[in-house]
This record gives sequence, C-alpha cells and structure tokens, in this order.
Amino acid sequence: MNPKTKIKVIDKIYPELLRKLESCTLCPRNCHVNRLKDEKGYCGQNKNLKIYSSFLHFGEEPPISGKGGSGTIFFSGCSLRCIYCQNYKFSQLDNGKIMEEKELAKVMLDLEKKGAQNINLVTPTHFLPQILKALKIAFQGGLNLPIVYNSSGYEKKGIVKVIEPIVDCWLLDFKYINPKTGLNYSNSPKYPNIAKEVVLYLYKQRNGPNKLNRGQITPIIIRHLVLPNHIEESKQLILWLNENTPNIPISIMSQYQPYYNAKNFSKINRSLSWEEYNQIKKITEDLEPDGWFQEFRPQENLAGIYLKENDR
Repeated sequence: MNPKTKIKVIDKIYPELLRKLESCTLCPRNCHVNRLKDEKGYCGQNKNLKIYSSFLHFGEEPPISGKGGSGTIFFSGCSLRCIYCQNYKFSQLDNGKIMEEKELAKVMLDLEKKGAQNINLVTPTHFLPQILKALKIAFQGGLNLPIVYNSSGYEKKGIVKVIEPIVDCWLLDFKYINPKTGLNYSNSPKYPNIAKEVVLYLYKQRNGPNKLNRGQITPIIIRHLVLPNHIEESKQLILWLNENTPNIPISIMSQYQPYYNAKNFSKINRSLSWEEYNQIKKITEDLEPDGWFQEFRPQENLAGIYLKENDR
C-alpha cells in the first residue's frame, strides 16, 4: 500500500483510536483509565508520547535489517511487562523522552535519510493514535518505507484488524503456550490464547502466493525466546506454529539472560544451558521450519538495548 493510500486509512481510523484513550482499551489489559486526562494505564503511560531511542538496527532478522539497517524506534512503556524484560529500563522503569507527533515524524524521516530499510516500531500499541498521527505527518513529508510492527504478541484482534492495511511486516513475539507460564512471568494467563488468535488471523490475511511477497519484505515473522527450564513448552509452541501456520518464518532466540526481576524466580534465574540450546536446536532442525536460529549466547548488543549515550 502506497503512502497516499495509507494516509487515507489513517484518516479513517485515527478518530476512533484516539477516543479509546478516554477509557483505554487499546490492549488486552482493558484498563479503562482516561489517559487523555493524564491517568496512567497498566503500560505505565498517559497521553504523552515517549521514546527511548531510535537508530539503525543491524541485529534484527535478515529481511528486517537488510543492508542499510532497520530504522528502529523503541517506545517507553509496555502493556505486557514481563518480569525478565531485557528492555526494562524503558519498558518498565519509564526512561525516555517525551515527544510531539511532529518530532516523531522527523525521527522517521531522518532514519530514512540515513538509509533505513524500514521503520521498525517496537512495542507501539499503547501509543497507537499518536504514532498514526506521526506517520501521517511523515508520509506527507515524503516517507516511503515499509512499516514494521514489532510487538510482544499481546494484541487485540480488533486493533490488529483495523491497522493491518498500513503495516507491511508483523514482527510478533510468541512467548508462551502454557497459561501458567504467562501468569507467572507476564501476569497474563490469557496470553497464549490471545497470541494464537492474532497469529491465526494474520496468517489467514497474509498467507498465499500473492501475499507473502508484500513490498519486498516478509509480511509476518514469529519470534520465540527460549527460557531456561522451559524446553518442553518451547517444543509445544514450535509444534503448534509448524502445524497451524506453515510457511511463516520462525525466529528462535537463545539470548535470554535473567534481567530485571528474573532473579526472584528460580527456574529462570540463569541463562540457557548448552544442553538446552542443543535440545531446542534439534527440535527445530527436525521440523525444518522457515526462519532463523540464533547462535548460542549471541552478543548482547544485538538485542538493541546496550546503546551508546549519543544514540539515545
């Protein structure tokens, strides 16, 4: 979809999404707080658009990073708030800089000038109306890049359906398939069903010979972070994806470290062991899904969290 058409879509959906901030229901938490009156939701954010960093990211999956890097924008706050989050400094401790929508539009245009392959919006849903306004300004200013929606997978199908036309690539986490795990680590026993519903919807929308080649960028990529002592759950999750969404690339990540409050949970208070890594690698190789398998304990800077001060 070209920028002019995307602007028309934004004009159509923006008013209703903005109204949702009056009694916020943008994410499955359904806080119903009035963020337009500066009340904060579960995500930790009010009406003020807040950005932690923006930069050219070369550590994403190959179709995302490309040769020029992914124009990545990390938003402060998060509706899922996993206890082990590697980005906790801004997802939960609220670090970041408040911006106007026109400033965010300039960030996007500057990333394009630097050679970005796309605009990569990381955990954007709680700021969706503000981001749409910024995108419209950027499109009017000449932005002509694919839009990557980089999400925890904790999304409402109704919201996904509304914004689907303007997103060129859905880069979705699929964290848990066991409700108890979702409860323990993300305070969301409903996470598995919510993620399944969104993944199945997008698979139906975008699977097929004419849809898997949208705009020279992969339309859907599913990421899964393997947790220590949870290899069987990862196996079940990968099997579910392989059976229900064949042909969607899966990115298996082994970079887990016990960040933030993970030290309080004995099962995940360590990194992945070599034995666990090989177990999940064998499972993945046996199934032979499309996608990528991360090397054992990759460089931490590939996660995009250890940034130089002048990059923030």
